Amino acid sequence: MNIHEYQGKEILSSFGVRTQRGIVARNAKEAVDAAKELTEQTGTGWHVIKAQVHAGGRGKGGGVKLAKNLKEVEDIAGDIIGMNLVTPQTSAEGKKVHQVLVAEDVYYPGDSEPEEYYMSVLLNRSTGRNMIMYSTEGGMDIETVAEETPHLIFTEDIDPATGLLGFQARRIAFNLGLSGQAFKEMVKFVMALYKAFEKSDSSLFEINPVLKTSDDKILAVDAKVTLDDNALFRHKDYAEMRDIREENPTEVEAKEVGLNYVDLDGNVGCMVNGAGLAMATMDLIKMAGGEPANFLDVGGTADAKRVEEAFRLILKDDKVEAILVNIFGGIVRCDRVAQGIVDAYKNMGDAINVPIIVRLQGTNAEKAKELIDNSGLKVYSAVEFKEAADKVQEVLS
Repeated sequence: MNIHEYQGKEILSSFGVRTQRGIVARNAKEAVDAAKELTEQTGTGWHVIKAQVHAGGRGKGGGVKLAKNLKEVEDIAGDIIGMNLVTPQTSAEGKKVHQVLVAEDVYYPGDSEPEEYYMSVLLNRSTGRNMIMYSTEGGMDIETVAEETPHLIFTEDIDPATGLLGFQARRIAFNLGLSGQAFKEMVKFVMALYKAFEKSDSSLFEINPVLKTSDDKILAVDAKVTLDDNALFRHKDYAEMRDIREENPTEVEAKEVGLNYVDLDGNVGCMVNGAGLAMATMDLIKMAGGEPANFLDVGGTADAKRVEEAFRLILKDDKVEAILVNIFGGIVRCDRVAQGIVDAYKNMGDAINVPIIVRLQGTNAEKAKELIDNSGLKVYSAVEFKEAADKVQEVLS
């Protein structure tokens, strides 16, 4: 589950990670009140106004701006709240901004060029261990750094038996070129950051940039946090941080009816039972010359109601030109699935306006094929993988 920057900073702060202070605001008046409160705390009248959306690159889209007085705070917040923010990580339509974070300006006026670093904590899938990835090139897209200057990216794998050890945190500070008080502050920052990652059951912490101020403080200026959905039962307060306005509405609807759905960009919708078979089905679609429009796992129960809900979700996507249903009948009988498809098709009537290819394999697969073939509906049956691929290719051509 993705959360907003201000929520990520709340989690970090709770574990002793120093962060850029800020207050969330949902309109221009709240933004001004927040700026006044921060001025009392910090003594500076300069503030950074940050759009709160689940996407990176906000500054490039005009979603992060500096305000030097309260009038600018009001004007900038008014402009950003309600805008459709387009960044490299959003669609062409962008994401609507519902709130901003009014944050303290941590780049002190008159300072020399601040030192910014990149740091993230995530799972290293090649080793099965958590790792800290870091670089001296903070403030930049890490993908660009990896492509152009890969020698400036460092990693530190963490042994799950011991956790992050002190010498590892010191090595990170050393590789970042720090010394003196800044070195000690970075060691404390890294230890607290990793503790926050573990204790919050997160799957990603990305801090870009981590800032070293002129007085050698180390703090998180940004925070991209992804929480592990499977661990939210242990963190009821974190679960309440979910903002469904930031999520794909079709995916939200699917979750509400108990379906596993992920929206993709292709032209062939797929309905499958089992995640592994779903991945293979998407490969099948690509082999047939199409592109998968979604990942949809209906699970072990594929009755008429569930199939109908799945069809409605898939057909919300205007790009879908065909639907491939690929069901393995192990627990569930194929003939029951076939009857569910026929019933759902009849219930939906004209709502189904694209061809449907159905591949049913397993228990009573032959009976299922007969049911589909004799239904009189615009549904094409298949038994073998290649047969299904050929029919997908046929309906797309």
